[in-house]
Amino acid sequence: MQLRLLRVFLGLGAATWGAAIPGVFLSWADAVVAMEGLGAGTVEYDKMLDYWLRMAAGAFGLIGCLYLLPAIRPRKFGEIIPWLGLLALAEGLVLMVHGLRLGLPPWPFYGDVAACLLSGGGILACWSRTRAELGREVVDHTGRPDRADGAATCRESL
Repeated sequence: MQLRLLRVFLGLGAATWGAAIPGVFLSWADAVVAMEGLGAGTVEYDKMLDYWLRMAAGAFGLIGCLYLLPAIRPRKFGEIIPWLGLLALAEGLVLMVHGLRLGLPPWPFYGDVAACLLSGGGILACWSRTRAELGREVVDHTGRPDRADGAATCRESL
């Protein structure tokens, strides 16, 4: 059950970061409409802002992919799971500090902070309870899965 819950929190992280992916492909006009819908004021076109939008959206989308990998294959990518939890918590704190400093309205500020803190805290809590289960399968130097206790895997015993 804890492993399933861990995958849910990793999926939340993937969705949270991955929500930026459309920003890579939207026209500038559509991106401005989206930004205004999320609370931004009027944004005039600027080549550097256009570039930074695509750069940030691409980077955030790739981070979302990093969360998706262990959500799909937690045993294979188990070593990065605690780092992803810490990353989400750190980002949640950065958003909270600066959102409060800037006096941002609740939408979408509270949702961003909550998604980061919830996914990060959930990932770390579930990871600490599933570490032993995640460590059952390790990969040897040849890239073949092997049991940590030295027993043969199902594939080798066939």
